[in-house]
Amino acid sequence: MNIRKIFNSNYLKLIAIIAMTIDHATDLLFPGFPSQPAPLVLHFFGRLTAPIMWFFVCEGFHYTRDVKKYMMRLGIFAVISHFAYCFGFGISLNPFEGGIFNRTSVMYPLFIAVVILYIENYVTSLKKWQKILINTILIFSAFPADWSCIAVMAILGMYSIRGNLEKQMIKMIFWVLCYAVVSYFFVSKVYAIELIGILMVYPVLKLYNGERGKAKWMKWFFYLFYPLHLVIIGIIRVLVYGNVNICL
Repeated sequence: MNIRKIFNSNYLKLIAIIAMTIDHATDLLFPGFPSQPAPLVLHFFGRLTAPIMWFFVCEGFHYTRDVKKYMMRLGIFAVISHFAYCFGFGISLNPFEGGIFNRTSVMYPLFIAVVILYIENYVTSLKKWQKILINTILIFSAFPADWSCIAVMAILGMYSIRGNLEKQMIKMIFWVLCYAVVSYFFVSKVYAIELIGILMVYPVLKLYNGERGKAKWMKWFFYLFYPLHLVIIGIIRVLVYGNVNICL
């Protein structure tokens, strides 16, 4: 059966933006991943966001005309998003205050993944063992971030078999399963169960036609929307709850 591929990258990024907004708004309305039906369903839909972002980091790295600019752009927005993320959810900027999870946004693991891909594909001055050492340090540096090291590993795995969506999904599911196991025992059982929602991304990405779309501004809209919507969530958080942490 031939499936009509109707989504270009702009449509998929818009889906990711909508899912992300719903997910973070649910964090605001129902802090701490409660087990009530409403937040469960909303967070389930929100799980679409991360795998779509991972998929397009792979596509972006492959198609970019200037890898260094692409890497720099992600790095800049990772820094901007760090402050927006901490403000949005009431997380202290002091790394020694609070827990070890969710200390910065998912933009940091995305940036780290691109740095590693750059090292692996473009840096020829380093020996193999040097690359392994540097890449290992970089991967573990993403541990305190949203989606932790798993986001980095998922992107690296998906990029290694880029062009084969089914195998990419298998790689992604493996790493998310690892994340779910850790989350179940050390973070939140409800959150671990909600990660099943990432399976919804396969039929969505199956509709991707490989085209960019006419709206070239969508790329910049996503970069700007991410920190901006977190700032708005932070303002509402302070007005409703006071300056408290609503993150896990």
